[in-house]
Amino acid sequence: MSPLCLEEVLENLYQTYNRREFIHPDPLEFLYDYEDLRDREIAGLVASSLAYGRVSQIIRSVSFVLERMTPSPFLFIQDATMESLLDIYSGFKHRFTTGDEIAAMMFGMKNVIMKYGSLYACFKTGFINNDESILPAITEFTEELSSGFNCRNNSLLPSPAKGSACKRLNLFLRWMVRRDDVDPGGWEDISPLHLVVPLDTHLHRISLSLGFTNRRQADIKTAMEITDAFRTMAPHDPVRYDFALSRLGIRKDTDMTSFLDECGRITTIQ
Repeated sequence: MSPLCLEEVLENLYQTYNRREFIHPDPLEFLYDYEDLRDREIAGLVASSLAYGRVSQIIRSVSFVLERMTPSPFLFIQDATMESLLDIYSGFKHRFTTGDEIAAMMFGMKNVIMKYGSLYACFKTGFINNDESILPAITEFTEELSSGFNCRNNSLLPSPAKGSACKRLNLFLRWMVRRDDVDPGGWEDISPLHLVVPLDTHLHRISLSLGFTNRRQADIKTAMEITDAFRTMAPHDPVRYDFALSRLGIRKDTDMTSFLDECGRITTIQ
């Protein structure tokens, strides 16, 4: 039997772990509670924005924020004022994210919804003339959402225009654009081929080992290099393997060292 190529190894990993039974613990699981796309996209932006740090703390923090928005995040946002949001999330803390930042992002979502009708409609407006790259649309999206910040910086919504890899925003877009057994999708008019990998230290380490990039700085340029490398194997879906690869750093029944060794042997042969 001939040795597997790298694409086949990644595809095997996808077929093994890209299933809902392997999602927990992952903030993605919160999106399944919302059938209405308007609710799901708000919950998704909240969950992805807090997706940094220890996964147990992420789950607790996302739960805290979303529980106060039941039963409908969309209706909650519509009725909210900046004063009510500051009061509701007073004292909230997730690592260096404060309740004031959560309230500001929520108020930014309210302003976007009032202007465009939904987060999806807002994002599409910025994406229409940018088919070559999704980055300008991400920049415009964050600028619109930042309307509630009163010119203050907010760690929840970085911009690729400033060099950030925008890991959490790209994670949000993966959830909302792709549709398979894991990603629920809903933003149907945007093709997965435009997505950028949600670059964190875990994926950066893997990509360095596989030779997808030589850059040591996990910025947007590095994220684009890695995305282009994955695009050679999955031209229409370059973030296809992101969830499965992330299981290597979470699940105890996986062995990332063995996986990298196997991939290393393949790339050496090639």
